[in-house]
Amino acid sequence: MATLAQIAASAGVSEATVSRVLNDKPGVSDAARSAVLTALDVLGYERPHKLRRRSAGLVGLVVPELENPIFPAFAQVIEDALARRRFTPVLCTQSPGGISEDEYVESLLDHGVAGIIFVSGRHADTSSDHERYQLLIDRGMPVVFVNGYAEGLAAPFLSTDDAEAMTLAVGYLVQLGHTRIGLATGPGRYMPSARKRTGFVAALRSTLKLSEKEAAAWIEDGLFTVEGGATAADSLYDRGATAVVCASDLMALGAIRAARERGLHVPRDVSVIGFDDSNLMGFLDPPLTTVRQPVQGMGAAAVQALADAIDGQPIPFKEYLFKPELVLRSSSGPAPSA
Repeated sequence: MATLAQIAASAGVSEATVSRVLNDKPGVSDAARSAVLTALDVLGYERPHKLRRRSAGLVGLVVPELENPIFPAFAQVIEDALARRRFTPVLCTQSPGGISEDEYVESLLDHGVAGIIFVSGRHADTSSDHERYQLLIDRGMPVVFVNGYAEGLAAPFLSTDDAEAMTLAVGYLVQLGHTRIGLATGPGRYMPSARKRTGFVAALRSTLKLSEKEAAAWIEDGLFTVEGGATAADSLYDRGATAVVCASDLMALGAIRAARERGLHVPRDVSVIGFDDSNLMGFLDPPLTTVRQPVQGMGAAAVQALADAIDGQPIPFKEYLFKPELVLRSSSGPAPSA
């Protein structure tokens, strides 16, 4: 246990003030009380039971998996925002052969959660039955969806503008002189993938004046994994692509690996652009040029929308698109000379 002297030194107050705060006595300013409690937290000690903040309720956070670093990033931001509002987050992570989203939801309901946030869940799969979400809405459960849109559900949706992401990536590569640009993306049944495809085709048509059929021929579907990116990129390299835009940073890592296995140098021979700007992408060899998802803003907005719904405040049931940002690093460069 920390001594009064340690806490007082950290908080910048007297030991007597620390004692009054710990014993919940009057005669302490709000600023001093806050400083003492913060010092306790910083020093890693539990607050006395009577000084602990009460939870405003449990909130479920459902994410597809944690191997892709973008999902832990979303989880961290959302959990922090929930904690600041005194909600207790309950993280539910899916895995192949593990607990399904529906099973997690059933468990969350059994635990009396106040609301649920879904990140890239089955709502993003256009082939999935979205009746499961309608049942939640019908029972009055506040829900918020991140990255993925399902028509007809009376709930807020928050998504990265995937079409704008493709406009940024393709426009930059065209400026660098690339004319054979490919897209390595995930299965087309997922809304983010479908929107990236549409945005990519539109970007090639507007910049390189390709027909819709010609532009679509530069798209390869794969899995949202390193292996999926490598396989998709290999097919694009076979067709002479000098640049590959990828639907995730993990796929971009696969595209770089596939290039190296062919003896190609990144970016001298081929440029690679990722999507997400997940942790450590700036420390790769080469550092990855990527399209950054506005995770901080989206996570904060998701929690705000859910908190308003829990409080019974009216919230617009529509989709909000967040602008992505192109982050330039060393995995992209001028098109190789013929």
